[in-house]
Amino acid sequence: MIKSVILTLALAAACLAQVEPGFTPLYNGKDLSGWKLMGGKGPGYHPKGDEILCPKEGGGNLFTEKEYSNFILRFEFLLTPGANNGIGIRAPFEGDAAYQGMEIQILDHDDKMYAGWLKPEQRHGSIYGVVAAKNWEFKPLGEWNSEEIIADGRHIKVTLNGKVIVDANLDDVKDEAVLKKHPGLLRTSGHIGLLGHGSLVRFRNFRVKEL
Repeated sequence: MIKSVILTLALAAACLAQVEPGFTPLYNGKDLSGWKLMGGKGPGYHPKGDEILCPKEGGGNLFTEKEYSNFILRFEFLLTPGANNGIGIRAPFEGDAAYQGMEIQILDHDDKMYAGWLKPEQRHGSIYGVVAAKNWEFKPLGEWNSEEIIADGRHIKVTLNGKVIVDANLDDVKDEAVLKKHPGLLRTSGHIGLLGHGSLVRFRNFRVKEL
């Protein structure tokens, strides 16, 4: 019986490994080994089963210890009303990742708290302050959304639930004020991070494939 269970688990693991060849999990399902919290607030982040939670009273920047240059990042997220977080890419440990690196916004931008003042380049999936996302198709609040971020040289592509919402060439950003405010656009490598802002967001299935 025990051998049968072990064999079944081994086969299941092998099947999962074949689904996405070349991808490496960023979370081990137990603890935050391989991650580093910078500027943590309250309890920061904590693991819970197959999820990484950013609690409402927590947050800060939770970065991978490893740096990545060109990659495909895939993950799932679950929003709560008004939830605000972000995915840092090519970011340094220090400074504001949205400017010293890049931030792909994670946001319930339809919440009434953002009505009337939120800029297009601050909405979900946008390269924060730089390139506005569009054509979102969120799942209802309380359901999991899937997202893919591709950083390949100067090309940044964001896909939400199978639909492309950003497809940008950073060389097309010509506004001198934006370039001055976002020096991170010139970085070629850095850390991947969760950028929490004091609201509950749940993440799972983080995996990355280096290009």
